[in-house]
Amino acid sequence: MKASSKWYVSVKGSIYDIAGSLLQALGVWCFIEPCHIAPGGVSGMALMLNYLLGLPIGILTLLLNIPLFIASYVSLDRAMTWKTIRTVIWMSVIQDAFSWLNVPQYMGDRLISSAFGGIFVGAGMALIFMHGSTSGGGDILAKLLQKRYPYMQTGYAIMLIDFLVVGVSVLVFGGIESALYGIISIVCVTQAIDMILYGMNRGNMIFIHSPKNREIADEIMRTLNRGTTFYKSVGGYSKRDCETLSCAVDRKQFYLVKKIIDKYDPHAFVIVAPTKEVYGEGFLEDDHV
Repeated sequence: MKASSKWYVSVKGSIYDIAGSLLQALGVWCFIEPCHIAPGGVSGMALMLNYLLGLPIGILTLLLNIPLFIASYVSLDRAMTWKTIRTVIWMSVIQDAFSWLNVPQYMGDRLISSAFGGIFVGAGMALIFMHGSTSGGGDILAKLLQKRYPYMQTGYAIMLIDFLVVGVSVLVFGGIESALYGIISIVCVTQAIDMILYGMNRGNMIFIHSPKNREIADEIMRTLNRGTTFYKSVGGYSKRDCETLSCAVDRKQFYLVKKIIDKYDPHAFVIVAPTKEVYGEGFLEDDHV
């Protein structure tokens, strides 16, 4: 890679880090910290220590991540570890800058604080993920757990860590409400990440097994302007050659496809799978329904 290309990648990564850190600091300092909740991960642990000891959240976050950085450097990807270290330093500095500058905090309803705090934190994390870095903490812990227990899915590992932190917050903040609001914040973080990384253009993938597949496909293409695909398949029970029809549709179009299927074959075998995102011809234009 040329020096100019490396410089461009480095600057671009720093821009994503700064933007993501600003959003995360906004969510933590302006919404989550005032309502005394711990939305999982190392940031949740830092918030609890801040509540108990009064030390800056950013510095605590960095200190808690140091042993994880060492474990990640030894056991995981070293290039990713260095990138994560850079990201966490930006996050810590900007987080404490919000405190030092005395940025106004929202002191209203805790439910609103939990939700908006989660949305801003999730948006910040999504920007960080978009340039191939991580926010450290729970991400590293999850990968270390997964290496120790290979059959544990990453999502379950992260969820386990988050719920352990949320459980401890009940003792620290002195109330079950803190845990419940923390769970709400975690849900909002997850949804914000999904919306930014995968987009809003979600849909359904439909697989149809019917002797009337040709007629169903023709009407779907004629009335909904959606493409269809046929796959050669073999029935496991009948051992006969057949065709499987597949079609990707917008969520609001599914009921129309179901009506078409029922019209030609009420006994058709249909599998509907939700999709994170659908893009390409027909999905970047206005729907004609």
